[in-house]
Amino acid sequence: MQSVFLIPPETVEFRPENYFVPLDLDVVFPGRSNAPLEVDLGSGDGGFLVEMANRYPNRNFLGVERLLGRVRKTCRRMARTEARNGRVIRVESHYLVRHLLPRGSVSVLHVMCPDPWPKRHHQFKRLIQTEFLDDAREALAPGGELRLTTDDLPYFKHMCAVFKAHCGFAEEPWTPEPDYPQTDFERLFRSQGLPIYRALLRRI
Repeated sequence: MQSVFLIPPETVEFRPENYFVPLDLDVVFPGRSNAPLEVDLGSGDGGFLVEMANRYPNRNFLGVERLLGRVRKTCRRMARTEARNGRVIRVESHYLVRHLLPRGSVSVLHVMCPDPWPKRHHQFKRLIQTEFLDDAREALAPGGELRLTTDDLPYFKHMCAVFKAHCGFAEEPWTPEPDYPQTDFERLFRSQGLPIYRALLRRI
């Protein structure tokens, strides 16, 4: 059966004219740039992003993904819904946080099940490092949240050590709502009986 798109899928992807200046949110979300902005770093195939955009129409959602195939799939998923508050951009997550997000513009940064890079000689590639927290704090509005999940306990312990050494955030309890959307990876991990570790940091 042929897919029914309510909007052209290509309109979901946002391509900046200049990748060296902060995004103009009036251009990314025309007519609704004053809505709270949530950013899904490493949005994968878009399951979490699309569900959040449909569930919270009064917020804006920006997905960030490097892989072209995943970006295209997210665009198709979003285009099948009535959501007009979701966009996806193809760029590396930390680059977007450091260079493209306007300062103080984000209410929530979501980092859902990032690549744990388990091999010791690859661990420098992990997203959660001190430099990332520095840049995330600049992108977040006062009181904004950084939400993280992972199925990888060694990576979670690494995250906690990085949090503890950073003075720009306060860690708070996070008990997600029962219907809080799961990413495609989280759904897979749960089906395998793996626990999901969570952390919520608030900008101070």
